[in-house]
Formats: sequence, structure tokens, C-alpha cells
Amino acid sequence: SSDAITIIIPDHHLQSRLRTMQQLASALIFGLAIHGGDVVHSFSPAFSSRAICQTHQQPSQLHLSMPDDPYPSDYDADDLESTEKTVSIDMDEDDAAIRDELKRELILLASVTNRGTCASTEEENLVVDLVTQLEALNPTADPALNSQGDWELCYSSTQSFRSSPFFLAIRAFMGDENQAMAENAFTIHDRATTASRVGKVRQIIDKDNRELVSEYDLSVGLLPGLPVRVKGTVVTSADLTPVAPETWEMTIRGTKVNGSNVPFLDQFLDDNAVEVPVGEAYKAVSGSVPTAILKTYYVDEGMRITRDIDDNIFVFTRA
Repeated sequence: SSDAITIIIPDHHLQSRLRTMQQLASALIFGLAIHGGDVVHSFSPAFSSRAICQTHQQPSQLHLSMPDDPYPSDYDADDLESTEKTVSIDMDEDDAAIRDELKRELILLASVTNRGTCASTEEENLVVDLVTQLEALNPTADPALNSQGDWELCYSSTQSFRSSPFFLAIRAFMGDENQAMAENAFTIHDRATTASRVGKVRQIIDKDNRELVSEYDLSVGLLPGLPVRVKGTVVTSADLTPVAPETWEMTIRGTKVNGSNVPFLDQFLDDNAVEVPVGEAYKAVSGSVPTAILKTYYVDEGMRITRDIDDNIFVFTRA
């Protein structure tokens, strides 16, 4: 069928890497099993993603910026982009109102598209336009050193679970030469967990911008048709190393589950802080922990915009 996904293994080197991934699976399966899904509680009721997308309004009905409006989203983003992307620092106080309007439209789009899950191509392009303009009007020097605090994901241009260090590490491990295979794997995982419901997706960055903790609220149905769901918060920790004004190198440490609603298991997990040492698992089977690259070109007192190695966009608002 047109939805079929074919994975081709072209050479011995790739087969070896897949065997390594299979070895990692035994250590990482706990985290993989409880990640996934894209139904948002923060911006919409707890319906299935299909139901939400079916009721989603098209961009022509949003009336975000009419041609005769003075809204900044009518600007040509190409005029603001430089050939080589670097951090912009906008010190013009008059641009604060422009930033506020851009952020208002971006948050509105995040809400009506179910955090990006139901975004049409036109809406995705609108988000890229808004993000590009905000990055050009960034008011903060050295964003990678000034992103501390608690943040909640409000928009993702890809699957929301890919904001977690767990999946960022998998993407880094696969490397650029196997990007297509990594994308296929993420798509398969996404389809396999479509019945899951995602609550808040948070990132907590310490005051020194050296540690990132990801919290992913998730509810997973045990069996189709049964009104029984396992709930919990997947907590993944990672080390951050700022290497440029906008860039972090991130290495995963471990993953655990808090707040489970499984009888007896919930108290055990909370009391004993059982954590899967994902970073050590990578070291054991491959000799090193993969390094994921994150770049933040915009941060202010209320919003942070971060991109991964594939230029996927993650928009966070202050929690």
C-alpha cells in the first residue's frame, strides 16, 4: 500500500550498527515502550489525534494576518535570513511589540494545530515564517547560556517525543549516513503508539545550563477497547555542554518513570528512583555515548525556540 515503509540494509557496516541497536534495545526497551503518541492535553481535550485533526480548522479560517493588517508575519522571511545561520541580537526596544505579535500568532497556531500534530502544509510554512522572524529578532545574547528554567513544549515540527534526550540520542547514534533509516524507525514507533495520549512535555534546564531534564506525561491503553490506561511521567536526564553562543552538545544519562498509576509499582518507582542507565548502555555496546546537537537561536523571558540536527523546530514557553 502507499503507507508501506521499506527499510533497505545496504552493507555490512549498517548491519553491524543494527545489531548494536538490537543489543541496546534490551536496556532501552523500558523507555521505548512508554514513549510515544501525540494527543495533547495542554492545548486540546483528550480525544484521539485523528478526531482532533478531523475537526481542525484550515488556515484560511484562522484569519491570522489579513493583507491590510500591520502584522509582522506579512514580512518576507527570506529578507531576514542570512546565508549562514548565526545568532542575531536585536537591541532595538521598538521591536518588542513586533516580537509580542509574532509570539501571539505562533502560540495561536500551536494551539489550533494540536501542538503541530494536525498542521497543514500551509500552517507549517506559517510557523517556519514566524520562527525565522523571531530568530532574526532574538533579544538575548548567548542563548545557549541563558536558557535556564522550566519550559513546556507548545509546538513541534516533528513528533513531540523527539524533543526527549532519549530519542535525540538514538538519532545521533544512527548518524547522518543513516538518517533515512532513523526517520523510518521514528515513524514506525509513532504509528505503533497512536493510541497513546500525551500530556505536558517539559524541559528543565539548570541554572548553569549544564543539565537538561525532560518530563513526558503519557497515558497508554493496555488493550484496545478496554477503559484501562497506564499513566506515568517519563523522566530523562542529560548533560549539556555549551560549545557556541547558540549550541549545546547533549549526552544522555538515564531514563525513569515517575507517578505511575500501576498498583504497588507506582510507590516502588517513586520511592526507589529506578533509572535505566541509558548512557552507560551506549558505552557498553558501542564504546561511547552519542552526542546530540541542539541549537537555540531565540530565547527571551517567556519563549525558547530550539532546533535539532535535522532542523526540526521545538517551541517552548515558560512553565
